[in-house]
Amino acid sequence: MTLPPTMTCIEIAEPGGPEVLQPTTRPVPEPAPGEVLIQVAAAGVNGPDLYQRRGFYPAPPGVTDIPGLEIAGPIVALGDGVAEWAAGDTVCALAPGGGYAEYCTAPAANCLPVPAGLTPVEAAALPETFFTVWTNVFERARLQPGEWFLVHGGGGGIGTTAIQMASRLGSPVIATEGGPDKCAACVRLGAERAVDYFGEDFVEIAKELTGGKGVDVILDIVGGDYVARNIAALAREGRLVQIAFNKGSKVEIDLMPVMLKRLTITGSTLRVQAIERKAEIARALIERVWPLIESGDIRPVIHATLPLAEAAEGHRLMEGAGHVGKIMLTP
Repeated sequence: MTLPPTMTCIEIAEPGGPEVLQPTTRPVPEPAPGEVLIQVAAAGVNGPDLYQRRGFYPAPPGVTDIPGLEIAGPIVALGDGVAEWAAGDTVCALAPGGGYAEYCTAPAANCLPVPAGLTPVEAAALPETFFTVWTNVFERARLQPGEWFLVHGGGGGIGTTAIQMASRLGSPVIATEGGPDKCAACVRLGAERAVDYFGEDFVEIAKELTGGKGVDVILDIVGGDYVARNIAALAREGRLVQIAFNKGSKVEIDLMPVMLKRLTITGSTLRVQAIERKAEIARALIERVWPLIESGDIRPVIHATLPLAEAAEGHRLMEGAGHVGKIMLTP
């Protein structure tokens, strides 16, 4: 395939609000050894993109400053040493950056086949949230079938993924959300109960549903005063996984319940992990989760699909917190 010398992409003109996302023209990137070049059919908008735009989550050294961590589309060029893919293969991929563009490179080891039956937009909605949920909930927190799982922000990309994945793999799920419509969406996706944080206490309801025991695993994106409440909602040997801090990362907590209940508090970020580690996650997803997607038991939830040039509006939608599921961009 003859590639154009330049492409349209979205750059962050300076740290700030959504308006700093500006269309521009850049050279089409060349795949380095071990990488592939993908013609982007769709790209997902994720929380890390918003943090990067605000200046809080810069790209790692050597990675493009163009935002965007998940894409889908056909491979159009191969870097040296790539044997597992061929030009013309359609994949979805976890990229280190650069997804808000017409072309994007990604490590070959972090590409996955598009599950049968999915559109390119649906496929591009998978990598960032599915990698994040799998590694944090099922690897770090070791959620087991029959254990109670609580996820905050059940209507977002992470939440809609976590509800489906945990419930389909055998765990009863509690989700928190704001408002009856978003709570109803969580229940439709498989939550046993959705807690409306505008008027309900998730600690009280978690204890009620579990017979006073508490939940076994919590996936939290809130931080702040939720940390102490999460500790109160956990059962003995419970595990709290922190992956974001919408209400702040600096908190004061009483560690005595952590000791008395033998709790584990952990967390992680995905972007800075090694390519090889992400490849391990990809293999686990293909083995354990991709069959559930192809059977229709799990489906990515798409809230809106916008042209790439309207990336700023995608960020406004996500920050407005009125969405259920993913916001996608199409060049």
